[in-house]
Amino acid sequence: MSKTVNFKVKGSRPQDRLNNPRRSFLKFGGATLATAGLVMSGCKEIYDFLPKQLQPDKVKLGSGDTGILNYAYALEQLEAAFYTLVIATDCGFTDHEYRVMEDLQQHEVAHRDFFKAALGNKAIEDLTFDFSDVNFLDKESVLATAKTFENLGVGAYNGAGKLLESADLLVVAGKIVSVEARHAAVILELMDPDSTFVEFISDGLDWALSPAEVLEAAQPFIINKIDASDLPTA
Repeated sequence: MSKTVNFKVKGSRPQDRLNNPRRSFLKFGGATLATAGLVMSGCKEIYDFLPKQLQPDKVKLGSGDTGILNYAYALEQLEAAFYTLVIATDCGFTDHEYRVMEDLQQHEVAHRDFFKAALGNKAIEDLTFDFSDVNFLDKESVLATAKTFENLGVGAYNGAGKLLESADLLVVAGKIVSVEARHAAVILELMDPDSTFVEFISDGLDWALSPAEVLEAAQPFIINKIDASDLPTA
């Protein structure tokens, strides 16, 4: 029942690979990981039909600040995996657009790695993702998905801030959500250079989404079942 997504790895920028070995590693090392994820695409379709004893264990985020950090870590894993696949694929981007995607990928990888290090042995496992509904050979499909992820990320951090007990962690969350908001703005500009950048803001305040709302929107892209039942609610 696996879905097949065909894509070709960008190989038209030999000067980039020579001038920036780090980006080359991210591009082609990430492609290998992303391809492995695509092999799993479609597995979630049969998850609920398996006997309970054969279903993979749910990924429990935990409680308190640890649970909120794991919640953010799960979302950053999702975004990092998506952009890693984007920069390893010929999506039809211009040079400028491709550089933007590389920058976004590095930001999301940095966010992901920050949460993994902060959580230490309390971090959830590496998640597996299903991007089979994204046409990575179509720039518009990629940008539409990026817009979804970035706006979801902004709403997630805004909604989770009040659930954190640590003031230090709240400061970090504020620094990350501002970066996610800039990502959302640049994606809108790539989609429509005449965009006002505030198409989803009616009262001058950005979205604040609960973990339940965010995970419901993100779960279709995540093969693992996320258990957020122990997260704080107030």
